[in-house]
Amino acid sequence: MKRYEIRWVALDPTAGAEMAKTRPAVIVSLDVLNRRLQTVTVCPLTSQLHPAWRSRLQVGCGGRPAEVAVDQIRTVSKVRLGDKIGSLGKDDAAALRRVITEMYGE
Repeated sequence: MKRYEIRWVALDPTAGAEMAKTRPAVIVSLDVLNRRLQTVTVCPLTSQLHPAWRSRLQVGCGGRPAEVAVDQIRTVSKVRLGDKIGSLGKDDAAALRRVITEMYGE
């Protein structure tokens, strides 16, 4: 499990407005943490596109347009993770870091 991999993640059970169901998600936690902890931090993907939302990053997943929902970032147990679907390219990974920093940084 490495940073910027896209994997299936079982997000249920959820509460309130959290993204639900099993869906692709990008691992955003650092590899050093991914090796040592029993959890990973992920941003779920959605096929509902909101181009004007600054908390979302448009990417491709499985040949289809998707958005990384940085506003739905969460830490999950590794037992929730399924198969690897792919991974973000260098440019998308850099863009994702910028969105995360803009939302949660200084």
